[in-house]
Amino acid sequence: GITSALGDFCYESTTVTLPGFLAVLGIPAAALGLIEGIADAVASFTKMISGYIADKLGHRKLLVLVGYGLTPLGQILIALALGWPLILLGRMVSWFGKGLRGPLRDAIVIQAVSPETRGRAFGFHRAADTVGAVLGPLLGVALLGLAQGWHWSDDAGPFRFVLWLSLIPGLLAVVSFLTLVQDQQHSPNPALKFFGSLRGLSARFKRYLGAVALFGVGDFSHALLVLTATTLLTPLMGVVQSAQVAGLLYVWRNAVQVAVSWPVGWLADRVGHLPVLVAAYALGAATAVLVTLALWSGIESVALLAGIFSIAGLYVAVQEALESTVTAEVVQPETMTMSIGALGTVNGTAKFLSSATVGVVWTVVSPEAAFALAAGFMLAGTLVILRARD
Repeated sequence: GITSALGDFCYESTTVTLPGFLAVLGIPAAALGLIEGIADAVASFTKMISGYIADKLGHRKLLVLVGYGLTPLGQILIALALGWPLILLGRMVSWFGKGLRGPLRDAIVIQAVSPETRGRAFGFHRAADTVGAVLGPLLGVALLGLAQGWHWSDDAGPFRFVLWLSLIPGLLAVVSFLTLVQDQQHSPNPALKFFGSLRGLSARFKRYLGAVALFGVGDFSHALLVLTATTLLTPLMGVVQSAQVAGLLYVWRNAVQVAVSWPVGWLADRVGHLPVLVAAYALGAATAVLVTLALWSGIESVALLAGIFSIAGLYVAVQEALESTVTAEVVQPETMTMSIGALGTVNGTAKFLSSATVGVVWTVVSPEAAFALAAGFMLAGTLVILRARD
């Protein structure tokens, strides 16, 4: 938990400063979308390969350390950048590290605790992770505001200052994992074949991945929630104030996620992980329906929007805490790390498709149609995951 909080603190402080950094370097906004899209794709497809390598060689802790070490290395490249190529390379290096470490870290957590406490363990871990994701951007914005009052040789100076300071939590994450985490269950499996293992995954797990994929295609980026709140509140408050309130609503969503992550893990340990995950998927579909209705009716209530953001924080907390634990329940131990990697790859690919699809429908048809389509996919995923019981 400490390691993940520090890691998120490092790269989320970059996420919040990167758009402004590109702007002062004269790099167009389209480049930001390209950079983030390529970085997300690198992270997604690295996850399955990293899981396979770890299951084959058995060196999970070493690979996780490399993954955490690549994040500050990527930050250095971005801090030195004078144009978009080095920024792209830095983001790819950081996100390659993120994809490399994710499945292996989850597998270590799963095998470090008893099956009866996996929900609570992952709930605690995700809560700590989200704390870093909340504090990193807040401190990044605060430091940026502080540094802007100082004398710099160019407008990029304050941004580089924040990027260099973000190396500190990134390096501390490496030290934390090295000194605080033990991984004693790492038997190598040199005979493991990549494509053979994929074909050998159980039908139950493949149905589960199908459900995750269907839900994921509808699981829109919550940046669109912020845009929705801004759009709805602008007639009442004006663009600037509505944007500020929408940003605070997103922070509230993250706070809800932190608050409920451990309790939902505890509940899952009591009643079963899959039923709680099914309920979370249903809440995800309900979130998309509520956003559709809010846009259709043109509500201007901050309280109602806060309720929608709360539901979004709740379903994401369950989704992030339990998708890996359900995977551990339906696969064999010798392919668990690779299976968690496959889960990450499916999730990443689906979310990329979701962002593209929902964004295009928003622009070409209407925001209401975009969220209605998202609700349809999320509901379909909820219905299919019920078959994962069999």
